[in-house]
Amino acid sequence: MPASSSPIEQLGPVVRRRGGLDRTRAALARGQLTVGFLGGSITAPGVSWPEPLAAWLGDTYSGVRLTIENAALGATGSELAAIRAQSEILNRGCDLVFVEYAVNDFGTEPGLRARAREGLLRQLLREGNCDVVLAYTYCPEMQADMFAGRVPASITDFELLADRYGLSSVWMGLHAVREVQRGLLRWEDWLPDGLHPATRGSLCYAQSVMAFLAEGLASGAKAKNALRDKLPAALTPGAWERVSLLPLTAAELTGPWSLRRWTSCPGVNQVLITPAPGAGLRMAFTGRGLVLAFDFGRASGEISHRLDGGAWTDSQRDCPAWAGEAGWLRHHLITEDLAPGPHRFELETLPGPGSAVRGSRTALGLIGVIE
Repeated sequence: MPASSSPIEQLGPVVRRRGGLDRTRAALARGQLTVGFLGGSITAPGVSWPEPLAAWLGDTYSGVRLTIENAALGATGSELAAIRAQSEILNRGCDLVFVEYAVNDFGTEPGLRARAREGLLRQLLREGNCDVVLAYTYCPEMQADMFAGRVPASITDFELLADRYGLSSVWMGLHAVREVQRGLLRWEDWLPDGLHPATRGSLCYAQSVMAFLAEGLASGAKAKNALRDKLPAALTPGAWERVSLLPLTAAELTGPWSLRRWTSCPGVNQVLITPAPGAGLRMAFTGRGLVLAFDFGRASGEISHRLDGGAWTDSQRDCPAWAGEAGWLRHHLITEDLAPGPHRFELETLPGPGSAVRGSRTALGLIGVIE
């Protein structure tokens, strides 16, 4: 079969240019560039593609002070990113932001995925003075679609948003698959565990982004969109566009809680923690939704909660075999369907299901309010 007719070739270009890199170019001219990353474990600090990309930027623009704000977290998706974007990206003054959630959002219910994703992108575009680029990596669940010449739904949905908001995208996973097909990269060197690239695979991912940046910055092309001052209407009703974090000190506590400095769970600096079932927490908030994020693992118990004096609901969170005792910042969506306005939330801690399997610890790290 000729290469031109192979399903992988029919998937189109790796890079789709829509917006320009005006803010990145201006930052380079000032001599100081801050690059932000949002995504899952494939992008999180360590042996990941932002590392060779940062090295390339430092080498290519050796006279520029380079700052990297890598806010990617393993086993997290767009929902958690939407409540962290302000503190982790916008408040850090990023000039260029890469968003990589095509993999970690893959199994999320499509409606929720759309509301969280579009809300995240609208936050970055409305409040940030940054260029936003979508980056798509690869997971095994994408293979059947890709080798049949179909774009996986998680990427198709992102491309709808890219068209809507004039955002460029780089399909790094497609670039890597094509490298494998050309014999330039062995699959086992790309993805030793089937999902996470090692050094060689991360370099392959980064090279597609390097090529995108090199061409875009050299061309001097201006952005096609002028959406900063007036964004178009959201495609998705209920998009999480306006989200704020409540301080942990806003909660009223009963039982043996403590507020602690926290270094064992990436993504949080403090937690409200209790080892005891039956500890209580109450707080008021104003909005239409509430998202909590916990340091979660096998040592974690469950919670019971209610809103505005209604019925109590017990959480039933799964604990995958790969999870440790703790260290996974896991979001828990309480609701997004309230009437906008003031509300009252109550929580009581519960032991985990089966004392030999799960513990009783509750460690609350973030309180996100959807306005």
